[in-house]
Amino acid sequence: MSQNPQLPDYVASAQPNPQNKRAGWLTTTAAGYAGVMLWFAFWQDVPTGGQGVSGGTLASGLPLAIGALILAALLCHFLYYLVPGLLGMKTGLPLAVVGTSTYGVTGGYLMPGLLMGLLQFGWLSVNAYFAGLLLADPFLAGNLKEAAGTPLHCGIGIVWALIAMFIGLKGIQYVGKISSFMPIIPIVILVILLVKTIGAAGSFDAAKIPDVAENGVKLYGSQSLGVVSLMCTYVIGFFATAGAAGVGFGSANQDKKAVQMGGLVGVVLPTIASGSIALIVVASQSHSGVASTTSLLNTILDDKFGAVCMFLLAISAFPSACFCTLIAADCIKTSFPKINPWVSCGLGVLAAIILVVTGLAGEAGAVFTVIGASFGPICGAMAADYFLSGKKWAGPRAGFNPAGWLSWLFGFIVGGATLVVTNLGGTMPFEIPCPPLSAFIVGFVLYLIFAKAGLESQKLNLPQRIDN
Repeated sequence: MSQNPQLPDYVASAQPNPQNKRAGWLTTTAAGYAGVMLWFAFWQDVPTGGQGVSGGTLASGLPLAIGALILAALLCHFLYYLVPGLLGMKTGLPLAVVGTSTYGVTGGYLMPGLLMGLLQFGWLSVNAYFAGLLLADPFLAGNLKEAAGTPLHCGIGIVWALIAMFIGLKGIQYVGKISSFMPIIPIVILVILLVKTIGAAGSFDAAKIPDVAENGVKLYGSQSLGVVSLMCTYVIGFFATAGAAGVGFGSANQDKKAVQMGGLVGVVLPTIASGSIALIVVASQSHSGVASTTSLLNTILDDKFGAVCMFLLAISAFPSACFCTLIAADCIKTSFPKINPWVSCGLGVLAAIILVVTGLAGEAGAVFTVIGASFGPICGAMAADYFLSGKKWAGPRAGFNPAGWLSWLFGFIVGGATLVVTNLGGTMPFEIPCPPLSAFIVGFVLYLIFAKAGLESQKLNLPQRIDN
């Protein structure tokens, strides 16, 4: 290994965000994360755990479901967001640069920066799929299940993704001006649904849900543990990439308190609030056997008002679709600056469209499992690296850092094993509880072991680094 390895330009030219350009946590971190966790594509399937069955996370009753939701929200904050947020605050540098301490300056071309960018197209497909579903529903049977996969639904999804790409690359500044107001829409709709249904939720009996009576949700022979695992898998899988993105949010924060408050108010509070209301809404209508919260809009509200709410929820998701393409373009440009972003994003959007048309984007549970398996071990390894360095950023490392890559590989295998085996028609010989959390733990523990075994590559000097 060279004693004086050269830093790649994306690392050497990175400049920390100065303190005088940092803003309050409420308008940066909290507002940004609240918009993510109030997105209808998240809370609509909290009661199903992304499994598409009406039992799901309500299989052992409403109190346990809400308790599991609270646990999942706290895990998202303390395990997946907090360390990346603190690293961003202490360095002022972007994720692609901060990640070089865990994966090396050569490995950093691929992870976490490029992987973050590629997964944005998966998020774009989910966004286009569900927004298209809500927009198509009023023109079809008024039933979201029947609308899924129709030519109208697919057509709207395709146009949605293409427009999001165009605006994301050309006019994102205009979307940014209105995006801060968009979370108001789901908040208002959730409050209306809560007022309409909370009275009936008190008589909820999980045993009377058709899917629970038939199958239940079991893990290690315990339905209660199964519910907790399912809830944490769904919520953490959804949040994992956003947790790593905490580096970017943290770089706009001024101190540790701002990082903490941004996560508690922007991640924990909206997750618990939106998810709990979704659980209450579905519990109040459990006799119908309907699984998704948005599928109940026409039942709880009248058809016309329900259609208006669906339209508003879809529109409120559009800025997120635009930001997906913007983030993807930035990540890919950082790693491969010579590739035209219109070409790279065009190929990514094509992949997103394929996921929409085939219906794979609608498999929320599977999508979040893959995301959790990908970013769970990244967050775990970054946390281990952070604590090994005395709660500071270790600085860039040469080449591919073996400790980081090996811990990610094993964590990804653990996180995605069940999904891969079952999709291939096989049966897992044992259950892996909460794959995204298991992936995090594996990434964290193995990085510690590999680092202690001397498998970290050489540290490189970065003159512009900041240590707090």
